[in-house]
Amino acid sequence: MSSGVLDNTAVNESPTERVAAAFRRIAEVDRPEVWITLRNRDDVVADAAAVERGVAAGEELPMAGVLVAVKDNIDVAGLPTTAACPEFAYTAEVTAAAVQRLVAAGAVVLGKTNLDQFATGLVGTRSPYGAVRNGLNPELVSGGSSSGSAVAVALGIADIGVGTDTAGSGRVPAALHGIVGIKATLGIIPTHGVVPACADYDAVTVFAADLRAAVAAAAVMAGPESRDPR
Repeated sequence: MSSGVLDNTAVNESPTERVAAAFRRIAEVDRPEVWITLRNRDDVVADAAAVERGVAAGEELPMAGVLVAVKDNIDVAGLPTTAACPEFAYTAEVTAAAVQRLVAAGAVVLGKTNLDQFATGLVGTRSPYGAVRNGLNPELVSGGSSSGSAVAVALGIADIGVGTDTAGSGRVPAALHGIVGIKATLGIIPTHGVVPACADYDAVTVFAADLRAAVAAAAVMAGPESRDPR
């Protein structure tokens, strides 16, 4: 079973198999600094199994089985939002609109990723949760502020990384890893559920290993949203 949008996903790989592969990869690369909150494996498997049941029942799920890493200044219900500041942390009650659209389309959230604190920085090292090392060369910076989301994709853990970009945060780490980073025109992808860095310029962005997957995710995330500050 394939989502049909990911060139790097095996044709016959089911969502639960994809989750198993991701957790094997997490153990293999041993990059704990990528994550601020990595979800319990059983919970992620349960979500993937629900997607499999939906596909079997004939539901239209264009992102079925796509694994998503979400920058930790973006809300996911039931998980902490820290913006890489422990004293600021709160448990989100509502998932950000852009992420919820991915989930509704069959994507599965792996967890929340590290970032330059409050999304202010372009190096990926300004976090009390640890400096996020470059996915290609750990002696180099990863780029920020969406460092964890970009590295999760670059290391082959997540299929899609969700980040933010106010002044380069969704493009710099992509450039430093040879992956795709998409920043849509402001207002195309809603910023509902994002801790603002500068609300007038904030954008929710997408990381992926290739352009096709990035465009597919951005298309699902885009569209009007009454809760969007714009």
